[in-house]
Amino acid sequence: MDNPEQLHLGAFMRPVSIHTAAWRYPGAFPDANFNFEHYKYFIQTLERGRFDAFFMADHLAVLNMPMDALKRSATVSSFDPLTLLPALATLTTHIGLVATASTTYNEPFHIARKFASLDYISGGRAGWNVVTSSNPDEALNFGSAKHMEHDIRYQRAKEFYAVVTGLWDSWADDAWLRDVDDGVYFDPGKLHILDHEGQYLSVRGPLNIARPIQGWPVIVQAGSSESGRQLAAETAEVVFGSANNLTDAKAYYADIKARMEISGRSPEHLKILPGAFVVIGDTVVEARKKKERLDSLVHPDSGIATLSVLLGTDVSGLGLDDPLPDIPESNATQGGRQRVVDMARRENLTIRELAQYVGGSFGSLEMVGTPSTIADEMEEWLHTKACDGFNVMFPYLPGGLDDFVDQVVPELQRRGIFRREYEGGTLRDHLGLPRPTNRFFDP
Repeated sequence: MDNPEQLHLGAFMRPVSIHTAAWRYPGAFPDANFNFEHYKYFIQTLERGRFDAFFMADHLAVLNMPMDALKRSATVSSFDPLTLLPALATLTTHIGLVATASTTYNEPFHIARKFASLDYISGGRAGWNVVTSSNPDEALNFGSAKHMEHDIRYQRAKEFYAVVTGLWDSWADDAWLRDVDDGVYFDPGKLHILDHEGQYLSVRGPLNIARPIQGWPVIVQAGSSESGRQLAAETAEVVFGSANNLTDAKAYYADIKARMEISGRSPEHLKILPGAFVVIGDTVVEARKKKERLDSLVHPDSGIATLSVLLGTDVSGLGLDDPLPDIPESNATQGGRQRVVDMARRENLTIRELAQYVGGSFGSLEMVGTPSTIADEMEEWLHTKACDGFNVMFPYLPGGLDDFVDQVVPELQRRGIFRREYEGGTLRDHLGLPRPTNRFFDP
């Protein structure tokens, strides 16, 4: 092909691997999620592989599951992303740094200031994964006895986004005179005070840091519910998609891009990157055996608890070999719940089979095969308008990461669908996204 489409790759770390048993796999680092030297190795390896971004998930409470399951989870302990990523920024030069930060249990001024700071520390490589908290236990850590309702969380998130981006626009790019002779540091006419009074938030401003290098850090979202899709279409620049099959992915891609056009946005200004759990072997059989061994390390308590969290309903009392019954809507994440329900119906899975599956990769898209077959699948998704790339989830670390960078990346490069070198210095450069105009100062 002439000028083939280019694949974008993020690395999704939750806080290291999404797989419940990743820390138990032979050769894996059991302490990887809380060892800075390991993170240093991971991100430098990803940069060597020319990944667009390092994507860090976050939680503001331990997972809301029974202790018998929780005690088996490595995610109970992890760094704060906005403490970790500035440190990693000093050890890298190109790879983007995306941190998750909740709009439910944070304040806009904090978020605006921290991400603007990360953008400067990294030289323009910051991204904000905008989430609404789905774990009801997070409310208990922030002085609230009851978790905010789903629709209210999204309404607040929309206003929160508007305030944060408004704060990033507090200063014109040329506000800083730094006139040593006259003793004038900035031009008061290039400063805007937001003075926001809304339904959920009251923020005066201005932000006490210059406008970020990228204008705004890249806006990332993962919405798959109706509210989440609409918010993504109106505000996101990268969407962490959750489709686990080609048909659903193509429908989701078309829906989000169509909503963007209705909202007056160019579809080219948003990249859809579904999560892909990738297991690599020299043969397909070897890759499947790796996956089977990894899944065998998931304790049943973990699988059932994970399934209950995703569904927002306790399924521990149901028959393991029965089909999944009708699951009522809850105040948990709606998109994730629906994805699991649809998969159970489509593949006629029992509760035991469903728990085994989601207990490993949380119901995500799985690519299990050789470097060539994985590249085939990624290329098909790209060329059939199912995605713009992938957020890769590694089965265990460091081995799964090394395999992808050393084997899959060269195959994608050979096919001409992935960069051999970075062509710019900012995360927006990597993703081909424009720098946002300043709503208060740009024409």
